[in-house]
Amino acid sequence: MPKESNKNKTHNALANAIRFLSIDAVQQANSGHPGLPMGMADVATVLFTKFLKFDPANPKWFNRDRFILSAGHGSMLLYSLLYLTGYKDISIQDIKNFRQLNSKCAGHPEYGHISGIETTTGPLGQGFGNAVGMALSERILATSFGKISDHFTYVIASDGDLMEGISHEAASLAGHLKLNKLIVFFDDNGISIDGPVNLANSENTTNRFKSYQWNTISIDGHNPDSIAKAIKVAQKSKKPTLISCKTKIGFGSPNKEGKSSAHGSPLGNDEIQLTRKVLNWSNEPFQIPLKVLNQWRTCSTFGKAEFKKWNNSFSKISSKQKTEFNRRIKGKIPTTVTKALTTFKKKLIKDPMSLATRQSSEMVINKISGLMPEFIGGSADLTGSNNTKAKEAQIIAAPKYNGQYIYYGIREHAMAAIMNGMSLHQGIIPFGGTFLIFADYCKPSIRLSGLMEQRVIYVLTHDSIGLGEDGPTHQPIEQLASLRATPNVNVYRPADTYETIECWEQALNTSKNPSVMALTRQKLSPIRHVYSKENLCSYGAYELNSSSKKPTVTLYASGSEVNLAISTMKLLNKNKISCRVVSVPCFELFKNQTPAYQNKIKGSSKVNVSIEAGVKMGWNDICPSGTLNISIESFGASAPYEELYKYFGLSSEKIYKQIIKKI
Repeated sequence: MPKESNKNKTHNALANAIRFLSIDAVQQANSGHPGLPMGMADVATVLFTKFLKFDPANPKWFNRDRFILSAGHGSMLLYSLLYLTGYKDISIQDIKNFRQLNSKCAGHPEYGHISGIETTTGPLGQGFGNAVGMALSERILATSFGKISDHFTYVIASDGDLMEGISHEAASLAGHLKLNKLIVFFDDNGISIDGPVNLANSENTTNRFKSYQWNTISIDGHNPDSIAKAIKVAQKSKKPTLISCKTKIGFGSPNKEGKSSAHGSPLGNDEIQLTRKVLNWSNEPFQIPLKVLNQWRTCSTFGKAEFKKWNNSFSKISSKQKTEFNRRIKGKIPTTVTKALTTFKKKLIKDPMSLATRQSSEMVINKISGLMPEFIGGSADLTGSNNTKAKEAQIIAAPKYNGQYIYYGIREHAMAAIMNGMSLHQGIIPFGGTFLIFADYCKPSIRLSGLMEQRVIYVLTHDSIGLGEDGPTHQPIEQLASLRATPNVNVYRPADTYETIECWEQALNTSKNPSVMALTRQKLSPIRHVYSKENLCSYGAYELNSSSKKPTVTLYASGSEVNLAISTMKLLNKNKISCRVVSVPCFELFKNQTPAYQNKIKGSSKVNVSIEAGVKMGWNDICPSGTLNISIESFGASAPYEELYKYFGLSSEKIYKQIIKKI
């Protein structure tokens, strides 16, 4: 190891505090990743002590710089920083409980556990995508509020982050949008779990980012002067910046530095003792010298001063702007939106329309877009198919960013992660579209939307074999069941325009759940003919109509199959078999209802039938035991959709015959 100079003595002590808190926590847990915190401690120390704008006493200050540890396996780097800089909701005891049950310091950073954690990271590349969304939100909000929204977004990303496909998608879009306040530190240590990165990767990463229209800088990641110089250059760039930091994983460990053995396992007591000697750290485990701790606690002085300046600036804007800013940051829906949708529903009852629900959704978007500047839409190159663009919505682009619509390109996964970042940033309600089949390309990010309780709205059209001739590659069969199985994700499948409005209302007013709108390509006849002040879709399932107080048959259906249930009911009634139809637009909301309500909807019919153009999985959680499931348990086929419905047994005549057999 090189000799410690006087110039770097203070820096080294601060960086070593990160290293040894990380080493000790991983060792005590007998689990974790010490290599990254040891290798990136120098970069993090320079960033937090000299550049990052933050105030631990006001952790939710809107205009703070955002710091994202995309390489979430190195979580002890973040926990160490939050403790050392004085965040009130993390203690040394929390760090000692690293990776233990109910600990704030989980194996990977969890949004909401500690106030300084900006997003849940772990699946590699997610944090990178989130950061692009945060940087974009900062620019969008600046168009409305000027310097009230004026901060940087910093990211630490690993080799793994940048190998994952999502980072390619997100980086490409960030360069296209010229998000110059996005600065990514690439931990270029050349090591992955399996060994040297060159076992599987031979690209020139900096050249790749140059091709994405990024500014790139290469530095020694252990030289504090080089790190500081690079950040200064990046802050003045007109493009997003990748700072490639050449580092040594497990820095300071005489036998594991630069080796994959430092990545994901404790160093071991003997190696820790040797590392203490090499780095001149004589303190006991979890012990930080008071002088070093005090130096860390004063590093947010700059941020505290900036917080006061910002408050002063905020106090000088008009009361109208303050009210609007606070409304957006709190995520409150304007009352004008509620009124507009109520008026729309009343009009529908007087003048019903047969529309594909993707068109119904477009009408909702058009009704409310102009009333909610924070309502930011987009599509993964399917705008005309997803119907996600309001007629008057301007396109968000550099250098003004003053629109309401994003062309994401064919980047479904990045779109989903970017929307998570926009929601986490606050001040934006994002929605974005693709086909339901491509939910598989978005799924890791949708899952994290649920995990982080973010109001992100996924408009997923072409929701069944009803899309017809495109065939089985594009026909979702298992996707609804997969999404419904994801905790805290509300999956809506409306049956007509009226239900589509109600589902949108519910999605907008649900602040801690992401929403999936599963919408049809084909036209659907209206099923609702009476205006209801109450949002019936908010119950998840409700009785649409019944021919008897004690019907022999109950038909449960969602989306396009509700019309099929209605036509089946007519056949049954014609043959003097009493029937009721239950529309089930949202499984998750129904499961949240009281047992009394659920039992009321399930009723006591002799024969119960569920109808949906997808796998039956999940329906037996909704319907009474012994329910006959009319479903599709194979992949689809290519043909006009009317023929496909008949071929797969989804016709009123075929369903009627199965019911008669059951009776």
